[in-house]
Amino acid sequence: MDQLTDVLTAISHPSRRAIIGQLANGPARFLDVAKPFETALNAVTKHLKLLERAGLIERRKQGREVYISFRGEPLREVAEWVHEYERFWNERLDQFEQHFKDKRKKEKK
Repeated sequence: MDQLTDVLTAISHPSRRAIIGQLANGPARFLDVAKPFETALNAVTKHLKLLERAGLIERRKQGREVYISFRGEPLREVAEWVHEYERFWNERLDQFEQHFKDKRKKEKK
């Protein structure tokens, strides 16, 4: 898969978005990341692997502890992709607005 697909897949699940939100506040140990979830640690591990494959997190070992950090750079590619469609929606909204302006003009006549 390409990077954009990996990132979109990673952020498609609410648990993974919650993990990103948690890690946006700073690095955390695995058990601290897993604590808010009422799922098996194995499920959290799978979520973390997917986030890591997408480049959204990185693991750093410090002694016996593994710290997980958020990496926001891959989200920039998603933002750029979405931005490409902004022009499309702006044009459609302008056409929609013009439709109602024309309709009002006809009603006043």
